[in-house]
Amino acid sequence: EALLRIPAGDLVQLLLPSYTAASKKNAKIVATGLPASPGASWGTLAFTAEDAVERATAGEQVLLVRTETSPEDVEGMHHAAGILTSTGGMTSHAAVVARGWGKCCVAGAGAITIDEKKQRATIGGKSYGPKDILSIDGSTGEVMAGRVDGSTPKMSGDFNTIMKWADAARRLKVRTNADSPADSKRARGFGAEGIGLTRTEHMFFEGDRIVAMRQMILADTLADREKALKKLLPFQRKDFVGIFTAMKGLPVTVRLLDPPLHEFLPHDKDSQKELAAAMGVPLKKVVHRVEALHEANPMLGHRGCRLAITYPEILRMQVTAIVEAMITCKKKGIKAMPEIMIPLVGTHQELGQLRAETLETIAAVKAKKKYTGKLDIPVGTMIEIPRAALTADEVAQEADFFSFGTNDLTQLTYGYSRDDINGFLPDYISRGILEKDPFQSIDVDGVGQLVDTAVFKGRGLKPKLKLGVCGEHGGDPASVEFFDRVGLDYVSCSPFRVPTARLAAAQSAIRAKGRKKK
Repeated sequence: EALLRIPAGDLVQLLLPSYTAASKKNAKIVATGLPASPGASWGTLAFTAEDAVERATAGEQVLLVRTETSPEDVEGMHHAAGILTSTGGMTSHAAVVARGWGKCCVAGAGAITIDEKKQRATIGGKSYGPKDILSIDGSTGEVMAGRVDGSTPKMSGDFNTIMKWADAARRLKVRTNADSPADSKRARGFGAEGIGLTRTEHMFFEGDRIVAMRQMILADTLADREKALKKLLPFQRKDFVGIFTAMKGLPVTVRLLDPPLHEFLPHDKDSQKELAAAMGVPLKKVVHRVEALHEANPMLGHRGCRLAITYPEILRMQVTAIVEAMITCKKKGIKAMPEIMIPLVGTHQELGQLRAETLETIAAVKAKKKYTGKLDIPVGTMIEIPRAALTADEVAQEADFFSFGTNDLTQLTYGYSRDDINGFLPDYISRGILEKDPFQSIDVDGVGQLVDTAVFKGRGLKPKLKLGVCGEHGGDPASVEFFDRVGLDYVSCSPFRVPTARLAAAQSAIRAKGRKKK
């Protein structure tokens, strides 16, 4: 009875700073966006990731203000007290990364016009610059002028009691989405039972890593690409050793490179000049490569498994790093349990070829390292393309597990871009076309039907096929209940949403028992 009384979605308020009605009493709300990541924060405005890093390192509290963020901005996002974007939806880059870090974010605040070059944000005719302060409420989407202080709640023993009750009642396991050892440790502290998604692209943006990544992208020959990848290998291996150590004895699903390559290249002329000078190549070559790789819709183009088909050397480097990290951990007595996930598969032929390449690489690394112990590394795929869900019995022939990437599955089922949806979503909801944001809570009738079909067809071929979800829906209580009902083994969500998922899974199990009794 106690577990059913608690709104699962409210648990996150116990873990993050928040504003009270009293603290916001005299606040002037200047804009409203989407409540993309809960919390409360304020700061002076930084309009580039580099500026945010520099000023935060000097001790200033800053908000990173961008039209939209990209993987290139992660260092600035990490240093900022909060993130504010004028475009993007609940599963935009800014929203997903912020939720993973427990960092306050308001996305899609369309009333704000941002001029990065002039370092100005204009709201309702008023201009705000680097010395001005804004406050954001990630639970309501409100943007306020000036500094509004939030409060951080203190945890009590009662919270742990509720979590123990929830764990005893639930069937569904709860994993986390984590890309670093620090995220992994934090999630484990919140009760995560493994990692359902490690996004390897976030490992490529620090210091020397981005230089080597860009060298690989700009290389003209396979030999030059492999030379650059050789520089990235130690970084990847070190990250995996850290993550496997933090999650020792628990499974870690590693997604191979997913985003299109143009996201790793600079797009403004000054940064392109710097890159050309640093690499000793003509500026024209950098500009040409950026233009060649640019995609109008990067969600549908040359990314995911398509990159690995075109550039199998990238897959080989990543798999090598995973296997070497696993061997390193095993030699230290640490039980590492990696699972390799191939993203964006639409046909069983894609998965079949890449699975073979993956298994060959695992065997080659094991032989090179003269390792004689057992290496049990499942190879599976993300189900995020409708065709893969509809032909899941074929795809399952090549898969040890499925993990539903419901962010992209929703995007591709509806034909909505998750970064642009906020331009029309408020009108769709107010006019009753949509009941809720389908990127926030799963569309049971459409996207849910694809999940259900894939579960039925996949398990029809392999009854013990492991099934999970790693899209952001894994932390939404209503979605968790649906995933429990269709028989998934686990959900995976951002670290700070793990307690919410644990409670929601318990509530689902209790309600299911109640229905059976009736």
